Amino acid sequence: MIAMIIKAILFDINGTLIDINTDETNEEIFRTISHILTYQGIFMHRREVRDEYYQIMDVQRKTSQEKYPEFNVVELFREFLNRRLSARGVVRTDKLKWLPVFLAEAYRGISLNRLQLYPGVLDVLNDLRPRYKLAAISDAQSAWCLPEVRAVGIDGYFDPIIVSGDFGYRKPDPRLFTAALTGLRVAPENVLFVGNDMFRDVFAAKQQGIKTVFFSSNQGRKQAEGVKPDYIIYQFPEMRQAIEFFESL
Repeated sequence: MIAMIIKAILFDINGTLIDINTDETNEEIFRTISHILTYQGIFMHRREVRDEYYQIMDVQRKTSQEKYPEFNVVELFREFLNRRLSARGVVRTDKLKWLPVFLAEAYRGISLNRLQLYPGVLDVLNDLRPRYKLAAISDAQSAWCLPEVRAVGIDGYFDPIIVSGDFGYRKPDPRLFTAALTGLRVAPENVLFVGNDMFRDVFAAKQQGIKTVFFSSNQGRKQAEGVKPDYIIYQFPEMRQAIEFFESL
């Protein structure tokens, strides 16, 4: 391996920068949404809400032509509400502009058990930001990802942030990386990608000719057949040594 000229560093978010844990089996999610819907003139038991939520998600994915389909949670709740617009007095049309986003945020907020940066992330990002362009690719929903990035204090560090829910497909689809590289205006050979999943992150980036740093965090797949990262870190501050490795060969 020859020394790299690193111009940009591309990060996965959840499991790499943010240590997040959610429980989407929590019945309080659907109980609360059921109660919110009551105030919109929609009367549904929490089990009905849950069943329809997953039914619409399933339709989104099954009707997709993508190899790695991604759902869109805001459009899911928009469809949920649109199905009831014909009912008298149900959901004023002006509410349809913001209510799907509110329901998506409520869903995520109630499911959330843990949301914090991994130790050392902020210090490393502060070191890197003056020296490199920083961007991110996340298999996520913008209604969830962007507020979470803001909540842990790392909004403003990345441009662009590519979120799979906005595209209809998820990693390892190469188009997400193309979108990030286009936004960065940097060639793949001058980019490092940092992720915690050996298939969705490392395999995906290597297919685009991007050098990879695998963060062996508490999340993500540790192995994928035939896939080897270019460097492995076990604590996030080891990113400094990883960069030195690529730049000093």
